[in-house]
Amino acid sequence: MSAATESNGNRAGSQAWLARSLAVGAGDVAAHGMGLGRILLALAMIGLGVRGLVFGDFAGTWQRIPIEHLPAQAFFIYAVAAIELLTGIGILVPRIAKVSAAVMTVFALLWMVLLKFPAIFYVPTMEAVWLGAGEIAVIVAGAWTVFAAFADPRGRFAGGRNGIRNARLLLVLALPTIGLSHFFYLAQTVQLMPAWLPWHGGWAYLTGMGDIAAAFGILFAVLPRLAAALEAAMLWVITLVIWLPVLVSHAQDGGAWAAFLMSSAIAAGVSAVADSYRGVPWSASGVARASPP
Repeated sequence: MSAATESNGNRAGSQAWLARSLAVGAGDVAAHGMGLGRILLALAMIGLGVRGLVFGDFAGTWQRIPIEHLPAQAFFIYAVAAIELLTGIGILVPRIAKVSAAVMTVFALLWMVLLKFPAIFYVPTMEAVWLGAGEIAVIVAGAWTVFAAFADPRGRFAGGRNGIRNARLLLVLALPTIGLSHFFYLAQTVQLMPAWLPWHGGWAYLTGMGDIAAAFGILFAVLPRLAAALEAAMLWVITLVIWLPVLVSHAQDGGAWAAFLMSSAIAAGVSAVADSYRGVPWSASGVARASPP
């Protein structure tokens, strides 16, 4: 066997092993029912939709349109709000959940590609632009997981077990962009923390490392269910500790609602992916429960 052939064989073997790691529990029946993650994602999207209809604008920096005078701006504002509201409601209704999840996935994907990718191409060395794309990618991963649970189990890319596996891979790619921002923008991260919370810098580093550790846990199937659940729980704690007080003290401010609801949507995206591990024991590691890729 030549060195090139052996190298190609090792590469193929590594890719197959990673595919199996990402697919752990993806085919279990328990992963396909109504879960807390889907409910939370639905509520977050419904909240974003209602916020858009009430305040008549886009959700802050997350939906910033880089066109100062956007033609038919009001139409786009209310169309976006309607999509968020209707798809949020739709994924809770069994008869239309699949279609609603598909629309939500495409909507969030377009949001990421059209609004966040241009900044990456323009200033690829700035971590903040990767953070913006990564945050939306987490929502895409959550919606995609919900869709995959309803789609053809034999789907080659978007549906079934393969769809769940690929949605998890997207989450794995997105989480480090969030974690690294805690290191690149430590001062800004610390500034967001409430005064009563001690050891601001330590918490910033710890949560950043938590994002990265969760990505590795999911990628390599090292306690993957626990990794996904702890990541979701951490993001919900951040939402409640940092953004809920801001919302309570600025309840009339659309920006405060946008920050709280977007943070909720990101946490809910991870929660929806965590739902896909419901058939996996909390202490399980490795690829024993995964079927061949």
